[in-house]
Amino acid sequence: MKLALYAGLVLGLVPVQMTVLHYVSLGGIRPDLCLIASCLVGFLLGELEGMLLGLLLGFVQDLFSAGGLWLNMVTKGTIGLLAGLAVRYLANTTPMAILGTILGLSCLSGTVFLLAVRTGGGLAEAMLAVRSVLIPQAAFDAVLGAGLYWLIANRVRTAERVETSPSGLGL
Repeated sequence: MKLALYAGLVLGLVPVQMTVLHYVSLGGIRPDLCLIASCLVGFLLGELEGMLLGLLLGFVQDLFSAGGLWLNMVTKGTIGLLAGLAVRYLANTTPMAILGTILGLSCLSGTVFLLAVRTGGGLAEAMLAVRSVLIPQAAFDAVLGAGLYWLIANRVRTAERVETSPSGLGL
């Protein structure tokens, strides 16, 4: 079951991000679904699975994009690993804690991309890119990721409660 879910994410998420999200963008800013998926898997299933899914999603993104080879793969894998490590040190994994963590990880990923594709435009151009693209995209990623985490975590907790109750009815 888990393998089928991962295969569906790897083969379906990148085409959806490249096509459908073009029409769903807010002010030209689109969320990075692969980053969000890597974070969520890292949060829910641990750093190893977050890293592996991030590596696979990043690899597929690199295949479909015209950007630098291996950049998506390395950043998404690292983000999945860091998300899994971060959740170990959270006392409560609330949606607000997840929101802050995804915001920070998305800013980290965006900064790596900004530095990698920087064309020598100077500090003013870099600050404009941070203010107009990096921060809004990180906020979009964080809100969407925290919302998805809230939905998924509620389902997981409900399923665990049903499985562990003596009657099997969650009472």
